[in-house]
Amino acid sequence: MEKQTLAEIAAQKLLQIIQEKGYAPGDKLPTEAELSETLEVGRNTIREALRILMSRNIVTIRQGSGTFLSDKNGVADDPLGFTMIEDRRKLTEDLIQIRVMLEPPIAALAAQNAAPKDIKCLEQILLDLENMMENREDYSEKDSQFHAQIANCSHNLVMANLVPVITDGIRIFADSVRETEYKQTLLSHRRIYEAIRDRKPVEAQQAMHFHLMYNHNRYREEDR
Repeated sequence: MEKQTLAEIAAQKLLQIIQEKGYAPGDKLPTEAELSETLEVGRNTIREALRILMSRNIVTIRQGSGTFLSDKNGVADDPLGFTMIEDRRKLTEDLIQIRVMLEPPIAALAAQNAAPKDIKCLEQILLDLENMMENREDYSEKDSQFHAQIANCSHNLVMANLVPVITDGIRIFADSVRETEYKQTLLSHRRIYEAIRDRKPVEAQQAMHFHLMYNHNRYREEDR
């Protein structure tokens, strides 16, 4: 077993501090000088430790502003290797299939478990999404945020990390369909949101299932 470097040990200790103090995505971490004093190591070791955590998507370093907890929750940029898959059509179909399996029950959990602040955040994302659709803007990133926030609303820690990875397929799907169906997409997103807001798990699950199956069918029709 290889001996750990000082920087690797410092990175582990820093991660422990982040977990113990309950830092949330976007929160600013102490300065290098403060961390150096807390961990009793030199500033260069702290810098290297932060670079290790940055490479693991745990922290993000903003030049001139400091170090912040990343909103990627330590998830690698492409953990499932999507970029290495040549058959984009098959990948899109398989991603939608996985989403149909996972996301309707997640929506039901969200309707059961969401805190008021979770629902408020989901509402704001929905309003932004609707505004972008009405202006015929590219809304794929906001759409990913909507589905990721539903996973957050479920309060299932595994799904909160897994869904954002899978919803990368939304962007692949958006690139694969020539004509965007704004009207139906607007309607289905609002139905999902309202069912979660109104604490109706069965309706939330059904609305999500309809939304994903509608996208699946459209993709298949476009591909003919």
